[in-house]
Order: sequence, then C-alpha cells, then structure tokens
Amino acid sequence: MSDAPVKSGTAGWHVFDDGEYVSLGKLKGNKGSQNYEVPADVDPSRYTSVSIWCDRFDVSFGAAELTRV
Repeated sequence: MSDAPVKSGTAGWHVFDDGEYVSLGKLKGNKGSQNYEVPADVDPSRYTSVSIWCDRFDVSFGAAELTRV
C-alpha cells in the first residue's frame, strides 16, 4: 500500500518508491483472487493506492486506487 497516486502507462512505473508505503508481503500467485493481511499497527486511511512492486527492477507491474466504503 502506498500514498503515491496511480499514473497510467510508463509514467507510473517508478512513482511508488518515492513516498510512504507498507509492504504486505510477496505476491502469492499470478492467477485468481488473493488476500493479504494488513498489520494491526497500519492505518489504511493513510494510503491511497496499492501496487505490485518489483524490488529487483524497481518498477510497478500494476497499481490501483484504494477507495473508502
């Protein structure tokens, strides 16, 4: 989870390493639904997006805005 905005295309590749973020762990798979537990000490309201981040290449492979319900 990150406080960075979601940007389309290549403009969004490197933005998620600039701000505040919390890692929810390694990607569990590449098909189907997956669930990740948010640690109890993390305030989700501080984050505006989620990203599939690749540490090896320092790039986001996908991102989505978080919405409040």
